[in-house]
Amino acid sequence: MSDWALISFITLLLAQIAVIARVMLRPNREPASRLAWVVVVVVFPGLGIVTYLLLGETNIGRRRIERVRQTLKELPPQVSLEPEGTPEADEANLGNRAPLFRLGRSISGFRPAQGNIAELTKDSNDAITRMVADIDAAEAHVHVMFYIWLADNNGLQVVEALCRAAGRGVTCRAMADGLGSRALIASAHWVRMSDSGVKTGVALPPSNPLLSPFRGRMDLRNHRKIAVIDSRITYCGSQNCADPEFRVKPKYAPWVDVLMRFEGPIAMQNQYVFASDWMSSVNEDISHLLQTPEAGRAEGFPAQVIATGPTDRASAMPEVFASLLYSAHDTVVISTPYYVPNEMMQAALCAAANRGVDTTFIVPQRNDSFIVAAASRSYYEQLIQAGVKIFEFRNGLLHAKTMTVDADVTLIGSANMDRRSFDLNYENNILLRDSATTAMVRQRQLAFLAQSDPVIHAEIQEWSMGRRLWNNALAMLGPVL
Repeated sequence: MSDWALISFITLLLAQIAVIARVMLRPNREPASRLAWVVVVVVFPGLGIVTYLLLGETNIGRRRIERVRQTLKELPPQVSLEPEGTPEADEANLGNRAPLFRLGRSISGFRPAQGNIAELTKDSNDAITRMVADIDAAEAHVHVMFYIWLADNNGLQVVEALCRAAGRGVTCRAMADGLGSRALIASAHWVRMSDSGVKTGVALPPSNPLLSPFRGRMDLRNHRKIAVIDSRITYCGSQNCADPEFRVKPKYAPWVDVLMRFEGPIAMQNQYVFASDWMSSVNEDISHLLQTPEAGRAEGFPAQVIATGPTDRASAMPEVFASLLYSAHDTVVISTPYYVPNEMMQAALCAAANRGVDTTFIVPQRNDSFIVAAASRSYYEQLIQAGVKIFEFRNGLLHAKTMTVDADVTLIGSANMDRRSFDLNYENNILLRDSATTAMVRQRQLAFLAQSDPVIHAEIQEWSMGRRLWNNALAMLGPVL
């Protein structure tokens, strides 16, 4: 071996040792995640080291962290209808579900907001029609944030509505993720909104991959979908600002989403989330809009925004999902497009079925990510053995993220049951307790079931060894992928 080869070997070996030590010492990382990264660095020395430096750590960069922290200092205390914030006021109408809302408050700081009403839009097109009508009726301000915003029929309807509202003096702020909405942001439509008086902002603009180890991880995304009108109406759900045909990935269409329209003080909590994103990315202080929440209605229900992201505590979203599952007494119905759980999530889902809870799990039959599809199916056998009833939706890509527990609790929002949502994405969800609203969501879930095929245990047992190896290998690398 030449001197140069020896030096190269020793340098690579020392680099491997240094990266492996960093993997082992990194806080808030599951043992499975540490093991997966160690395997990658050992088996693929050069590539593994580069991959870890680019994608191995949830880091948004020091400058962004400082800006987020400064933004949060400038915002008023998290809003709630009850100014005194007593435990009795916070937990009115929550009953034995109060611990779930305490968990939510420990994540985002929001107390349960009492006195909300809601309705579920019929489909993706109806959701945009309702949102446009609310924008057209706005009197003071409109705030929208989307992960994916396309220049298609629905996307341009919202663009036009914002331009009309700005033209009549309504303050409009539009924000989109720098990667998910890159085509619209680079288009003449984005410029036209700005020229019409709409204030625009870009969340997490893509950075130079070569600088990402110094400036923060390059694939962190703002996955939220938020609309707030006059601080009293808000939308929350899985739907991006796009047609269901979703022309960037048409072969999986239609994309089947849910979007819920809320009225009441819960809108101010979504306003707070929007403001934190806006002020972290745009040099404009809008904290004055967070002072006075909408008054609740006597017939309304309690609800709470649970917003998570890389700057929040690790495992926040898995804690929410797992706690909901452990709280169930009778029934759980879940729809999600992506299932790549951590151990906590998988154990909670199995435990629900094992203790006799009627547990139904709905996922798409054809997934736009072959990696996620394979990894998800590696968990099927254990779930079915525990008693979970799994169904695969056959009429498009089921993109709805919903969970109903018993007859009174619903979680709806943007978060998937996968590690990307847990660790890398900024997400927004609403937790509510109301039997009528939960029944409404349950009816939609039953409509999904009517278009789904059951997954039979006997069919899984017939999978070839190659298919099992493929599924399990991708699941094992879930923390990396």
